[in-house]
Amino acid sequence: MTEFFRVSTLSQVIAGLASFPRLPSERVGLNGAYFRVLAQDVTSPEDLPPLPRSTMDGYALSAADTFGASESLPALIEVAGRVEMGSLPDFEIPPGKAAEIPTGGFLPRGADAVVMVEYTSMLDESTLEVAKPVTAGENVLIQGEDIAKGQTVIPAGTRLLAHHIGLLAALGMVDIPVYKKPRVAVLSTGDEVVPVDEQPGPGRVRDVNSHAISSLVASAGAIPLMLGLVPDDPESLKRAIERALGDGDVVVLSGGSSVGERDLMVEVTGSLANAEILAHGVAISPGKPTLVAGVREKPLIGLPGHPVSALVVAMVLLVPFLRYLEGEEMRQGPLGPRVKARLATSVPSVSGRADFVRVRLEERDGTLVAFPVFGKSGVISALVRAHGLIAIDIHGEGLARDEEVEVTLFKEWAP
Repeated sequence: MTEFFRVSTLSQVIAGLASFPRLPSERVGLNGAYFRVLAQDVTSPEDLPPLPRSTMDGYALSAADTFGASESLPALIEVAGRVEMGSLPDFEIPPGKAAEIPTGGFLPRGADAVVMVEYTSMLDESTLEVAKPVTAGENVLIQGEDIAKGQTVIPAGTRLLAHHIGLLAALGMVDIPVYKKPRVAVLSTGDEVVPVDEQPGPGRVRDVNSHAISSLVASAGAIPLMLGLVPDDPESLKRAIERALGDGDVVVLSGGSSVGERDLMVEVTGSLANAEILAHGVAISPGKPTLVAGVREKPLIGLPGHPVSALVVAMVLLVPFLRYLEGEEMRQGPLGPRVKARLATSVPSVSGRADFVRVRLEERDGTLVAFPVFGKSGVISALVRAHGLIAIDIHGEGLARDEEVEVTLFKEWAP
């Protein structure tokens, strides 16, 4: 039986992957910046708002003119003008006077507050009754109150979502520094694997992994490059890896189910120039026969051939690594929203490896209950039936029935 000569813990593999440099940065237009990761801090080039502006429809005035005002004894103030939306007022408000102002309008000079229109009424064509006092700055966004010039508004490493794009637009920023998207060359190996549009004969299977892994890569914000199938032949595999290294920033292979094919992948990878095997086997289940290597300063990840194992390893290792290359912090996966649930049945485990157990969630009497979904690693429907994964620590020895567990949901964030 072949032994794994460099089995590593999950933490060791994560640390090894984090030693690869992030991808270089590039500049993209604002409309192409969504879901990209900032390569530099964004600092504001200006105050926002640039001048004091109203947050309500009402009247701009001096707050001191309203002190003591009430419904029974309103303050009487002369209306001296109107602020037009979209233009700077070219007049000043002296004490005892006010100007009608819309929401978002800039305050005229001399005004320091806005009284809401609900607390006012016109006594005649030019006299305003104010039935409630206001304080200086009330219903006003002062200059730079939202964002001050020079302020860091979005730190480097932030994945830009819709609200970030809105902020950049508000500041007039159209040239955004972001990390490049990783180009991930995806290969499937094995004489038994056939394209999905073929009817597999005896002992053959369709190529599940190329399509599933490529979809997961895309959901992480990276660019999948599907390079097809490779037979179990050293020269063919070597040529395929060489091409993948030229095309991609990351190479991901998934192998057949036998130990011999896994040895072939290790043998060929180790024979490449400037190659270093970082891990030949990872102490996780499913997915122990996982290969991690560096070839010419590019990462190569060899996934197990069984679809469930391949996808679980990709969720746990590959997706966090791709997010790291794009500029995020390196995290131990799987990534995604997490919920608390009660375990429906006990789950055994073996100390010395991290276990990732598929679970299905049901709500019972207002409590989420997690039902383990057991199945062999070649049964892809086991993942389809599940809603997420629970992790058992490498030092754990199983989980008890009714124990509270944290479930990482299968939630992919596509750009």
